[in-house]
Amino acid sequence: MFTGYAQRGIRFREAVGRLAETVQKRQQPEKTEKKIRLLLTGGGTGGHLFPAVAAAEQFVKGFPDTEILFVGTKRKMDAGILAEYGFNSAAVHCYGLKGKSLLKLVFALVSLPWAYMQSLWLVRRFRPDCILGVGGYVTGPVIAAGKTLGVACIIHEQNSLPGLANRQLGRIADRVCLSLPGPEHFFDAKKIVYTGNPVRESIRQLAKKTRPGNAEKCCLLVLGGSLGAEALNRLLPEAAALLPAAQKARLRVIHQTGVEREAGVAEAYKKSGVEALAEPFIKEMAEVYAQADFVVSRAGATTLAELSVAGKPAILIPYPYAADNHQKKNAECYVQGKGALLHVQEQLTPEKLAIEIERLLVDAKLRDEMSSAMKKLSSPDAAERIVACCLECIQACE
Repeated sequence: MFTGYAQRGIRFREAVGRLAETVQKRQQPEKTEKKIRLLLTGGGTGGHLFPAVAAAEQFVKGFPDTEILFVGTKRKMDAGILAEYGFNSAAVHCYGLKGKSLLKLVFALVSLPWAYMQSLWLVRRFRPDCILGVGGYVTGPVIAAGKTLGVACIIHEQNSLPGLANRQLGRIADRVCLSLPGPEHFFDAKKIVYTGNPVRESIRQLAKKTRPGNAEKCCLLVLGGSLGAEALNRLLPEAAALLPAAQKARLRVIHQTGVEREAGVAEAYKKSGVEALAEPFIKEMAEVYAQADFVVSRAGATTLAELSVAGKPAILIPYPYAADNHQKKNAECYVQGKGALLHVQEQLTPEKLAIEIERLLVDAKLRDEMSSAMKKLSSPDAAERIVACCLECIQACE
């Protein structure tokens, strides 16, 4: 499964271990009395949004006077989440290019000049010291505007295979921060800094706590991403229904379904005979991670980073239509590290999934081994590394 890495003699655990070594070799910039103005850009999903939140939290922790503006899409969920964290936001009108019909592609291309002009106006008005792009098509015009105006620009690639926007932006960005092994050959080696993928402070704190297990109940957390996943909404209740009665009695499920899907999923679990809580969107992820004994999830980079920091064993079902099948490549990194199991959606039946769930449900030793492996694959200090990288670029541009 990992032929590419094996041929190059690279193991994921070794690559993650080198992250700390790389950072130690870099000279840590001294703190400055100057008030920092940070512009973060990215969006479209929670997977892009939450690493930006984590980086912003770390900036504020180290430099309380930091002024932050997040420039993203017009997605209402983005603005709502950012407001809850106390961050200001603005939107740029632009559209993705990859995988679109001819008509939508033409429309997206025509919108780019307007998106660039909007970005120029926002950057001029906010006057940032640094722009950090965390992925997604909206980063393109914002980073381009920043470079036009002479602002230090850093991009962060979360996946093992970079997206179209970051591949192009890597040519003009001052630094390229990487989370996983794999994307190195897409970027100038002199710009690359291995940082890992930042997770929110609440989840990082969770990793420092020990939760007593519940011998009577075992909690399964189901995550389909911030938008939910129809396939998981169908597969999980069907698999739960196939479990032996004794295992049904031991299992408790928390399932993030996506908006307006929770009622149907809750009813399906009720029919299966398994205790379940169905939620459209889970805001306080640290709380549910604390309850979870193991997880069934998509393989978005941010979710995987959170699972590894929290040390949660996982059954991964990558989203099959992700660009360039990057979720499967993400998942393979964690499977190689022995923290997760991988199943391709097209080949997965409720029967197969029920077997895997029962396997983790009854084998506490296996869960503990996978949990330890997950933690070894984590980068809990990724946010600090990204902040250090941004500060270096700010100082270089002064």
